[in-house]
Amino acid sequence: MDKRYAIILAAGKGTRMKSQLYKVLHEVAGKAMVDHVLTQVERTKPNKIITIVGHGAETVKNVLGDRSEYALQEEQLGTGHAVLQAKDLLLGKTGTTLIVSGDTPLLTWETLSNLFEYHATRRSVGTVLTAKAPDPFGYGRIIRDHIGVVEKIVEQKDATPEIARINEINTGTYVFDNALLFDALSKIDTNNAQGEYYLTDIIEILKSEGHTIAAYQMDSFEESLGVNDRIALSEANKLMRHRINQTHMVHGVTLIDPESTYIESEVEIGNDTIIEPNVFLKGKTVIGKDVFIGSNCEIRDSVIESNVKIRSSVIEEAVVKSGADVGPMAHLRPKAEILENAHVGNFVEVKGATLGKGSKAGHLSYIGNVKIGKDVNVGAGVIFVNYDGKNKYDSVVEDHAFIGSNANIVNPVHIGKNGLVTAGSTITEDVPKESLAFGRAKQVNKEGRAKNYPHYKE
Repeated sequence: MDKRYAIILAAGKGTRMKSQLYKVLHEVAGKAMVDHVLTQVERTKPNKIITIVGHGAETVKNVLGDRSEYALQEEQLGTGHAVLQAKDLLLGKTGTTLIVSGDTPLLTWETLSNLFEYHATRRSVGTVLTAKAPDPFGYGRIIRDHIGVVEKIVEQKDATPEIARINEINTGTYVFDNALLFDALSKIDTNNAQGEYYLTDIIEILKSEGHTIAAYQMDSFEESLGVNDRIALSEANKLMRHRINQTHMVHGVTLIDPESTYIESEVEIGNDTIIEPNVFLKGKTVIGKDVFIGSNCEIRDSVIESNVKIRSSVIEEAVVKSGADVGPMAHLRPKAEILENAHVGNFVEVKGATLGKGSKAGHLSYIGNVKIGKDVNVGAGVIFVNYDGKNKYDSVVEDHAFIGSNANIVNPVHIGKNGLVTAGSTITEDVPKESLAFGRAKQVNKEGRAKNYPHYKE
């Protein structure tokens, strides 16, 4: 099998995005467009991948890392000029080179593999990936001869009215014989409406030299979508969300209303999980089997094990173990860990803390920087006071302890096994095991004095 190479074009600034963010770094389903493209290209197993960078080069490199080599296009002089920047890395190599744009996040590795295979079977020196467009305006048109052989590609600004009516369009993705690609690139010029070096001009150059050019027409025009503005970005997100949701449903996940369910590209979900409307699953979240996620939940970069129930809550960078339940209106912040069969109720916030097996925090509590053992009851309104304005402190609550409502636990303290903290207490010292602790001011009643306050009425 011939060696395969890939060039990803990612040097354009993207002025129509009206953004400070480099175009190919705009996200579709939670991942940069160019990252989507690279991920699909990687699955075709090329021997070398080169990303052409320009504006925001270092930012792109930071996103893609060492998964690609890089070539810099300092001046934006067209797609042909961009590909030519890979010359030092590919010149003289034998094999087939894929060229793909970094702003086409919907392309799949299956389509790219089919393009490689079609190219090989047609014994052509170049193959263009094409599609039938419902509205071809703005795209380069594929010009074929009377028997269907590709003659050239004409850009929109250079198209006559007759050519403009053609609806087979160039998707901007190609494969070429690598040696002939760079030979032809050395012969292109800027004699066109844009005054740029068009990559498409090499089609005519290769044809004039007696070589065969093929065109592989993909089934789905939507997959070819290139993102140049916010409208196209919105459409790409919509199409990608539909694709992702369909994949999860095929694998046994129930989405009550897929149209209102947002699942990013790297989320994993086990079968028999049920997800209600208006749910957002983001980042590298992993969700187990038989999980129920109720409406209006947002979960990011978290692990939710099997048989968990979550209702109307926000979970970020946290872990919820099997059999636990969360919500409604709970907030699990980074490094929160809810162990097996634990319960986090309404308006409870957990941050940098562990709630042990079978433990319960039912209402209106802040659990910060504490390791809580198993079967502990945390009463309503309990606050672990973990911050003195400069430093964070940790506490430990051992198994079977009971913390009464509206208690303030001022970290760092250690509450022993079966310890009992009475309601309304402020605890600043350790509580030995099996001890009862209270820290209330003594109640004093002043008879008749209430008459002196504004609330009083005869």
